[in-house]
Amino acid sequence: MDIAGVRWPDSLWAAATPSGPGLPELIGSAEADVIVIGGGFTGLSTALHLREAGVDVAIVEAMEPGWGASGRNNGQVIPTLSRPDPEDIVAKHGAAGERFVGLLRDSASILFDIGRRYQIQAEQEQAGWVQPVHSPGRIRIAERRVRQWSKFGAPVELLSRDQTRQMLGSDAWFGGFWNKSGGHINPLALSRGLARVVLERGGRIYARSAAISFERQNDRWVVKTEKGEISGRALIVATNAYTGEFSKSLMPAIAHEVMPVLSWQMATQPLSEAARRTIIPGRQAMSDTHGELYFARYDARNRLVTGGAVIGPGNKPERLKTIVAERLQRLWPQIGKVGFDYVWNGYVGMTTDFLPRIHRLGPDAYGWTGCNGRAVALSIALGDELSKAVRGVPESDLALPFSDPAPIVAHGLLRRLAPLMLMVYRRRDAREIA
Repeated sequence: MDIAGVRWPDSLWAAATPSGPGLPELIGSAEADVIVIGGGFTGLSTALHLREAGVDVAIVEAMEPGWGASGRNNGQVIPTLSRPDPEDIVAKHGAAGERFVGLLRDSASILFDIGRRYQIQAEQEQAGWVQPVHSPGRIRIAERRVRQWSKFGAPVELLSRDQTRQMLGSDAWFGGFWNKSGGHINPLALSRGLARVVLERGGRIYARSAAISFERQNDRWVVKTEKGEISGRALIVATNAYTGEFSKSLMPAIAHEVMPVLSWQMATQPLSEAARRTIIPGRQAMSDTHGELYFARYDARNRLVTGGAVIGPGNKPERLKTIVAERLQRLWPQIGKVGFDYVWNGYVGMTTDFLPRIHRLGPDAYGWTGCNGRAVALSIALGDELSKAVRGVPESDLALPFSDPAPIVAHGLLRRLAPLMLMVYRRRDAREIA
């Protein structure tokens, strides 16, 4: 699908979302107080918060806002990380980790509050997020997470097997927990809505202008693109899993500390009203404890938006349709025949310990990467923190646990082998946890 001269994925979101604002390319020289590289959730949120503080800001985006992971994901708004729990985060980062846990706790509400405040129409539903457990022993995971997140004031609740069955309409799980602040959105609509608000408040967005390099010159940051350059006092790099996709020289140390892994998303045909009343009747977002993740949520048209993983050659979209249809029928026998109207993919930036990486890149320059599949809420919340950082807020007041870049050894080889991890996840998923 081509929109504004950019090839978009044939996704549900691209099909269902009104076009974004028309944006110029960066041609010639420009200046701003703060330059943001990347027009996804983090870059747009950062720019919005900077404009609300009266700071001149310009975004330099390689394609169009939301073209990357921010417009391709499942749209689940989850106020946790995928693996590390609060105690893990605090053990690694100390006081900064505690502040970061507080940001995570509030991240879903921050996103939904922004949508309401700026009247962004993104099909948002703050119905909660559920993590059911897929074997009896894994109830320990839910118990641990409820215990730890409760200490930090998160609105979490442990679910028995009966409660999980009622909430999800399936006998497939053995209990779990839910966070009432979570939910789901149309991520591309949120991206385009944020872009509109940034422009309305006087921010600038240059599209189809991939950053090739940046450097420090005479106490200014200079970002170069194919057709122009822009200088600024401060710099935010918000490119996540796509950091090395447009320019290998942009930031290789950071590009090589995350593993870009293709994540496949799918949308069913609209479910019947009878099926919708018994399959996740409360319309919560759901993703379980499988390494080969089982996940689903509704969109505004009562499609189940789900996905899966597949390895090896062949027609992956068609293979996924068969695999995931069988899965959905196993989880919810009442669903009947399952058909898919959309199958698409995008990169997820994975780190070795499933923790994000937040960096100081130089004077008044910051960046982060490593979403690990949980960046929808987190990236919006981080935008405010990054805006505070370039405005001079003391580090002791920021929810930013900084670290130095740590590139993965043999990154290129491991990137080619990464899809084989699916076999490891399947073996782990089959084992019981006592």
